[in-house]
Amino acid sequence: MQRNYTNPEPPITTVIKNEKNVCKITFSPNIVQQAKITTNGILGDFVVRYDVQRDMGIGDIQVLNGHFVHYFAPKDLPVVPKNVVFVIDTSASMLGTKIRQTKDALFTILKDLRPGDRFNFISFSSKIKVWQPNRLVPVTPLSVRDAKKFIFMLMPTGGSSLLRDYLLGPDASPNSVSLIIFLTDGRPTVGEMQSTAILGNTRSAVQEKFCIFTIGIGNDVDYRLLERMALENCGMMRRINEEADASAMLKGFYDEIGTPLLSDIRINYTEDSVHYVTQHLFTNYFNGSEIVIAGKLTNQTATAAMAAGAKAPGGSGEDFVERVWGFLSVKEGLRSRLKSQTSKEREDHTNQATNLSLTYHFLTPLTNLVVEKPEVLADGTMAPSCYIPVVCSCVFKRFLSFSLLSPLTTSADGDPHFVVEFPLSKLTVCFNINGEPGHVLRLVSDHKYSGVTVNGKLIGAPAPPGSHKQQRTYFSTITIVVDHPKRAYIEVTPKKVILDGRDRIVLPCHSTAAVDSGTLSVSIVGKSNVTVTVAGNISFVILLHQYKNPAPYQRDHLGFYIGNSKGLSHNCHGLLGQFLYEEVGLAELPSQGDMKPSQVLKVKDRSVPVVQKSRRIYGGTQSVDCWFARNNAAKLIDGLYEDYLMSHMFDTGDWPHGTNRV
Repeated sequence: MQRNYTNPEPPITTVIKNEKNVCKITFSPNIVQQAKITTNGILGDFVVRYDVQRDMGIGDIQVLNGHFVHYFAPKDLPVVPKNVVFVIDTSASMLGTKIRQTKDALFTILKDLRPGDRFNFISFSSKIKVWQPNRLVPVTPLSVRDAKKFIFMLMPTGGSSLLRDYLLGPDASPNSVSLIIFLTDGRPTVGEMQSTAILGNTRSAVQEKFCIFTIGIGNDVDYRLLERMALENCGMMRRINEEADASAMLKGFYDEIGTPLLSDIRINYTEDSVHYVTQHLFTNYFNGSEIVIAGKLTNQTATAAMAAGAKAPGGSGEDFVERVWGFLSVKEGLRSRLKSQTSKEREDHTNQATNLSLTYHFLTPLTNLVVEKPEVLADGTMAPSCYIPVVCSCVFKRFLSFSLLSPLTTSADGDPHFVVEFPLSKLTVCFNINGEPGHVLRLVSDHKYSGVTVNGKLIGAPAPPGSHKQQRTYFSTITIVVDHPKRAYIEVTPKKVILDGRDRIVLPCHSTAAVDSGTLSVSIVGKSNVTVTVAGNISFVILLHQYKNPAPYQRDHLGFYIGNSKGLSHNCHGLLGQFLYEEVGLAELPSQGDMKPSQVLKVKDRSVPVVQKSRRIYGGTQSVDCWFARNNAAKLIDGLYEDYLMSHMFDTGDWPHGTNRV
């Protein structure tokens, strides 16, 4: 949970206990309290901002086992005047909440500008507008009033074009700090669109006179480009999630850099006493921040000399100081890797950062976390578990989501293709359901026993060119209704999840989140899948199929997979539920004339003609071999297709024949 920067009070239910050298913070909201703060569920970020008691002077130095770490955070220094240019994206994608929150933040920031500061505003889309061309404006009541008018008149329109010569302003005064705060929510769509050219143009325009601080809003931003632009121009990048309070986060970001105290800082150490020192040249130092430098000592004499004025490390581990050095070195390696101009430079920085990450067990973009299931020893105890970052080219979130989904087969996905696994019979059967848009299908029905019902609603789409079908249908909505011990439900669409248990909460599908409401719990892997767990022994996984630029025949839709069915009764029914505890057999019919032998599936007392097929699941990432039943699953399913049509999404009515058995 991101604390509101403008509110000095901690979030509700926060308890802070101070002890000697320890501060314990507890945050335990219920669902209603958490929903009032953020829509991210219990996986939101809880940010704690703190400082430590410091002595005036050169800062704190800690020395241990041949390494040192130097903390430098001087206070009570006079504020250095600043020159700040706000560069605001006003393309059409900023329309609505984004531009409104941006304006709110800028109005607040204007109040915080100090006498002695100078400023300007530039808005850009397919056209560039400069508030006061070719100059930086001193802060006066009149200039602030005129700037508010400029901000108020900002109107989103056109595409995005990153700036070039418009960043080139007049020389700043010598005793000041010059900053550009650059905000965008998208990628360049007009003008120069090549990243290398944009970065080169930016360096030429800025000419090392300004530091650029970049801010990206939303999910369609080239964050790599923004980060390189910031790193190459002595700034830093900040990303703001689509659902976040952009106004508060923009104001908070400005608060971090709005009070410069020092510039052009160089910290030197006695020659030949240290080596492998991390960054010790800093363009700016802002109030509330901290400069941290670490390195290795060359010999025992240097260790003794530096340790004479050092404090004991606060960490309990013997390698605490060394690990700080390793951490800072990895961060530098990753920054240098991003800024590298040649493949050789990039490879060298990658190898350095990877080796340090593995040595100190840091989880970074170059490593991954593998969690091994503990081994059960002969005496019934668990062997020690191992959590080690390893080199892995896959993305962490995506790796986890698909490793969890890989065992699931029984499903309804695509337009829609049904796949049913019969583990006792070691067979997999598949079939299609050709429904109509608007139909609500009963997928799982165990209302009388476990209390669980799953329904899916179909949406229509034109068939792709060359298809034998006139239209396709997909699941646009899936509801899971639970009646025991009390009624609750979850409704899933490609865009959002509605959980109505003890309280009602709405979660966006593009963010990772988790909420537990007692009987029902939901876990979302943003833009990937939703896992719903009922009473700990029933779970369903719903895949999110979303298209950024859909073709006319494509629709955002859902795939439904049964994960854990242990809590469902043997009386369970529905298009998928009726097969969970069934056994089937496969028989070969003798050939007739020139015809090849055919296969039939024995289901209960019925014989169902089948042919062998391969069916893609998990959005086409995996294939499964199955026996395909034609004709809308005639004879395979109990009754007729019409028996599985529900009147609405929350219909929990019984199977019309009153039993699973025919």
